Amino acid sequence: MTASPAREKSLAPLAFFTGGTALRALSRHLAVHAVPAAHIVTTFDSGGSTAALRRAFAMPAVGDIRHRLGALADAAVVPPRVLDIWEWRSPSEGDADALREELRSLGEAWHPFWLDVPETFAAPLRRYFCDFLARMPAGFDPRGACFGNLVLTGAFLRHDRRLDPALAACARLLSARGSVLPIVEGSFHLAAELENGEILVGQHLFSALTRPVRRLFLTVHDPEHGVREATPCRPRVASRAAAAIGGAGLLCYPMGSFYSSVLANLLPEGVGKLAAAASCPKVFIPNSGLDKECSACAILDQVRLILRTLRVDIPDAPASRLLTHVLVDSRRGSYAGSVDATALQSLGIRVVDAPVVMPDEPQRHDPEAVAACLLRLLDEHRNTSVSHV
Repeated sequence: MTASPAREKSLAPLAFFTGGTALRALSRHLAVHAVPAAHIVTTFDSGGSTAALRRAFAMPAVGDIRHRLGALADAAVVPPRVLDIWEWRSPSEGDADALREELRSLGEAWHPFWLDVPETFAAPLRRYFCDFLARMPAGFDPRGACFGNLVLTGAFLRHDRRLDPALAACARLLSARGSVLPIVEGSFHLAAELENGEILVGQHLFSALTRPVRRLFLTVHDPEHGVREATPCRPRVASRAAAAIGGAGLLCYPMGSFYSSVLANLLPEGVGKLAAAASCPKVFIPNSGLDKECSACAILDQVRLILRTLRVDIPDAPASRLLTHVLVDSRRGSYAGSVDATALQSLGIRVVDAPVVMPDEPQRHDPEAVAACLLRLLDEHRNTSVSHV
């Protein structure tokens, strides 16, 4: 499925609303085969070592960005050792003071950590890491800290707390084959009002939802401030993400944690209008297997939630302007409820049933099969558009 040089230049990019790790295999596959893709990523994570960084610097979460940059790194250019240290983590247990000292020692060129790392990679990595060290608070919790996150944080601080230039610098360093774009600028948290009226603030709480979500929203208030300060807000979609949505050859709402990876990307102001205005296929790939965030939510219900979220921007938009296809695998896939093709078609949404789930592994999608389906839909759209000219 390699894209020829001519086709790569003419092919409008695929654009994914994504976050987390579910798209890693597909991202790598597209990168290896030189298929242009824009990965529009959430920056709302609030758990683990990410919480320590966000507390210390009041910054967006960079973990999903780091993960996607690593997946897109050009293995023909970037040595395996560089990718190893990009994902290296400090021990999750131990004395915090000792672990902070160990982090500081990693900023020295003599440290064995840098053994076998070419200086063309080691120098910029150390520079951004030392930018982080220079501003690391005295009480910073280093347990479980990921080196790539610390490098991105240092680059963010060096570039006057701007995420775009920090991300661009790290993307160049890793020769990322594809664009990684934050959905918003600034620091926001994901929150939800549950069916019983309970308010949850913080993406880290979404993996253990006990009740259906009535309303999903963003807030500037930190989870540690409590739910009384969970004032909803609608930040505007970031300019580069907006350009990627508007210029996409195909928009994809892919597999992944439904609320925190997919719907969260659709919350900012402007996303719905941009999606409605884009004249391209818009494809939803529901999770196969268990999604802890919406385990009992049927595909039709998920489609309705996508439409409802996008329509906050553009209330009267018909479903077919916001979502054109649902990609399922009725033979291998495992979905809550049935695939109600008749109800989806009544909304003007086409159901594409194809073998996109791994045999005997209903939790995983086959990246090659998914990529082939998306490119086929893109080609069908282009050919139809040309025939109508």
